Amino acid sequence: MSIDPADRGFTLGHGLFETILWDDRRLDHWDAHLDRLARGSAVLGLPPPDRIACRNAAEAALLAAGSPHRAAVRVNWSAGVGGRGLDLPATPRPALTATAAAIGPPDGPAALTTATIRRNDRSPASRLKTLAYLDNVLARAEARAAGADEALMLNTEGEVACAAAANVFWVRDEAVFTPALDCGVLDGIVRAEVLAACARLGVAAHEVRARPAHMVGAPMFLTNSLTGVRPVTSLDGVRLETSPLTAAIAHAVSPARR
Repeated sequence: MSIDPADRGFTLGHGLFETILWDDRRLDHWDAHLDRLARGSAVLGLPPPDRIACRNAAEAALLAAGSPHRAAVRVNWSAGVGGRGLDLPATPRPALTATAAAIGPPDGPAALTTATIRRNDRSPASRLKTLAYLDNVLARAEARAAGADEALMLNTEGEVACAAAANVFWVRDEAVFTPALDCGVLDGIVRAEVLAACARLGVAAHEVRARPAHMVGAPMFLTNSLTGVRPVTSLDGVRLETSPLTAAIAHAVSPARR
């Protein structure tokens, strides 16, 4: 596997990726990941990748990684080589690559700190899983330097958006809240699973625009495709209470991994 140095994904970050959990000999939520990849491709002016080719690339990556029991599989759909400069080529020639890496069990509860780096909610890229992820990288580094596990990112309006690599939820008055997609939020695969689980459990779930003050002291949890539902123990050094709703939702979302 090689990447052309003139590939627009390498030179401009023009492309998308999906990170899929391989667990118990299955690619978790595979169809949902490929659906999101196709939606993002349309926004970026790229044709959607061939699903069979994606599957073959993922399986080849797992084999090259030694067929681990549990792994993070990354499928990249780059815009490929096509002229110099910013203009989109008349006929895109995207490049498909995939990698896999063995991982351990899901991470435990997380300590959060609010990052100074803002999520650009005015950019369509903020709602896509693009190859240009530097803001998230810097936000995570800032959190690590502060002794936290993950960064809470606000948007340009000062509203709660997401974590560096996760969607954010909080619990208030037996209801669940999460930032609306137009806050500059990725439509996370497990985020959708949580909202569906809340509907099944009869728990009110709200997609909102909220400032940090609206969730002060509230139990929180994060979601992404590798960790599932991850409770938050503290925010900016302040300990948070736990809620039985978090465990109930985690059970409903990932019963096979409880």
